[in-house]
Parts: sequence; C-alpha cells; structure tokens
Amino acid sequence: MAIGASPRTAFNTKSIALLVNEKRNMSLTKKLNYYVKKGLLLNPRKGIYTKTSPNPEELAGLVFVPSYISLEYVLQKAGVVFQYDSAITSVSYLSREIEMGGQTFRYRQIKKEVLYSLDGIERYDNINIATPERALLDMMYLNSECYFDNLDGISRRKVVQLLPIYQSSRMNERIKELFKTK
Repeated sequence: MAIGASPRTAFNTKSIALLVNEKRNMSLTKKLNYYVKKGLLLNPRKGIYTKTSPNPEELAGLVFVPSYISLEYVLQKAGVVFQYDSAITSVSYLSREIEMGGQTFRYRQIKKEVLYSLDGIERYDNINIATPERALLDMMYLNSECYFDNLDGISRRKVVQLLPIYQSSRMNERIKELFKTK
C-alpha cells in the first residue's frame, strides 16, 4: 500500500482512498483492517489510521475537520504562557476532549467566521497551526480571564491586522488594554 511511502503519519479514510486510488469502500476497509491486524497501521479512532509512530500535531487536525492547533499549545511553544500542559489544544466547530495513544487533544468551539478564516494560520507537513498572534486572539476570544506571562514575542501589528476576523468591539478594547501596559 502507498501509505508507507507517504511522509504523512496520520490519515483519515478519505485521504487513504485518494492515496491508494481505491473507489470501493468495502475493499478499502478490508485492506485497512488487514494492515491493522498485522501491526503495520494503528486505528486509534474510527475512520483514522496512523503509522506506528504518528505525529500528534498531524493527528490533532484529523480528529475534527475543520480545526487548527491554537490556544495554550501554541502560546506555550511561543513562550507567551509559562504553565506547562501536555495537551494539544485546537479550535474547531465543537468542544471536546479526547485521549488517543496517551496524548490528550482538547478542542474548543469557535464561531464559523473565525474558524474558516485562514489569516494567521500556517500550514506545513499536513498540519494547520495558528501563529502566536492568532492563538493569542483565539484565547482572548474564548477566555475573558486569560493571562499572558510574556508578550515580547507577539507582534502588535499582526494582532491588529488579525483583529477584524473576530468582529468584536469588546475584543478591540481588550487588545488596546493588553498592549497599553507594554
């Protein structure tokens, strides 16, 4: 199967069907079950298959589509928040917390206009991830009580450019207040 040659580590059934050019669902399902039984693929969740060592960030984007990695996970990596949390946090069309393979994936619901905007979202290696500025705005939009430890790596100019996505006068005021202390 062409999955082994792919640099991707996580797949949904549709992406595998395209990769191996299989149009018959039943045939594909039988093949996938065979590879899972042989230990060549893992099936951590219905409709999701991974190589034996999947990239958790890649897997996060397949659980709920559309979604992108954001919030605490991105802010922690950027040094904006210091409190460690091993969960991969994403925004999506619904709120859920799930565990797969010892990794926690946390999804927060955000309005469609924000979710579907690609501004401030980077895509690499089949992973959609927010820039620190977009993650900061997502966090402020979803959590009015959020606190940021270090804003040095955040571009105020980029934050202001992304602000119209949220269509919120309250967010505009909060951003003015946040950067006033800087």
